[in-house]
Amino acid sequence: MKRLLAALLMCCAFTGAFALDIDEAKDRGLVGEARTGYLAAVQQPASAEVKALVAEVNAKRKAQFERTAEKTDTTVLQVANRFWELAVERTAPGHYYQDANGDWQKK
Repeated sequence: MKRLLAALLMCCAFTGAFALDIDEAKDRGLVGEARTGYLAAVQQPASAEVKALVAEVNAKRKAQFERTAEKTDTTVLQVANRFWELAVERTAPGHYYQDANGDWQKK
C-alpha cells in the first residue's frame, strides 16, 4: 500500500511546460479532478488550449497508473480510483472535483 501511495503522489507532480499549466487552469476553474482519476474540462466547450492540457496530463497519468498497477499487482482502475480519492483530499479551496456521482463540486 505504501508503494501505491508513493506512486500515486508522484502522479500529482505532472505539471509540465504548457502554455496553460494545471495550477492556472484549476485557479481559473477551467479543469478539475474527474471521478475517473483523470483531469477534465469543467466547462464545455473547452478551448483548444484546455483540451491540449487535459490530453497531455491524462496521457502521463495513464502511463503512471499502468506502471503503478503493474508494480502493486492491482488494476489500472483501482489505481485511478485511489488517485481520485487522494486528489479530492488535496483539492485546494476554490478548485473543482467531481463527486462520486460525477457532478462538479467547488471545494
